[in-house]
Amino acid sequence: MGRVFDDLEIGEIAVQLDDQEPQDVIAWALEELGDRIAVVTALQIDGMVVLDMAAKLRPDVRVITVDTGRLPQETYAFIDEVRERYPQTRWEILFPDATEVSEMVSAQGMDLFRRSVSQRMFCCQVRKVRPLVKKLRDLDGWFTGLRRDQWASRAAIKKVELDHDHGGIVKVNALADWTNDEVWEYARSNDVPIHPLYEQGYTSIGCAPCTRPIQPGEDDRAGRWWWEQGAPKECGIHCPIETGTFEHEAKELIVT
Repeated sequence: MGRVFDDLEIGEIAVQLDDQEPQDVIAWALEELGDRIAVVTALQIDGMVVLDMAAKLRPDVRVITVDTGRLPQETYAFIDEVRERYPQTRWEILFPDATEVSEMVSAQGMDLFRRSVSQRMFCCQVRKVRPLVKKLRDLDGWFTGLRRDQWASRAAIKKVELDHDHGGIVKVNALADWTNDEVWEYARSNDVPIHPLYEQGYTSIGCAPCTRPIQPGEDDRAGRWWWEQGAPKECGIHCPIETGTFEHEAKELIVT
């Protein structure tokens, strides 16, 4: 563990940075945390914008993504495209524990996530959340692409905050006060690589069987786990299941 902040200190810093541009927030974090912070991204548009900003400030910035084993083929191809675009970035591709996946699938089936919200959350935990949580233990901070307008559980996020759900490391949400339009404007103006599934009507991209294009008039997160009714559109990374910090609509909790 390198640089350590307490709640009072990070709260004061959050106030100072709240009206700053994302690049200024990212620059602060890179200066303070150096090699102990990484861009964590699933290659969606928000994460790509953060990656672009960070790579311009520090070309060899660390980048972390999780291969759940169920990603669309387009995502695998896109990872290679992004790595070629930012050749100095240092990538870490995480994988779920093979034994845990085997036990889960053997006991509950390959597509267990279709049967209930709790089983879907469990699948997310095994395939995505646990590999990342394990990696976060080795970091002092992480960059996310979270924005306040994305979902109810994200409405109160700060640009810089202590992530007590993951060991008290610094969580940097540099795009917190940006709108979807601002993100896309930056991406197009700066020729940021864009995941090809957006052209097919996707607005949120995750595992292949759990993501679909949205229909006209639907919310941007409607394409995630669309068969569920009244469930949180979260996998558990940003609203950990174990701590019960899902928004009020969450009714299914995982006990493992």
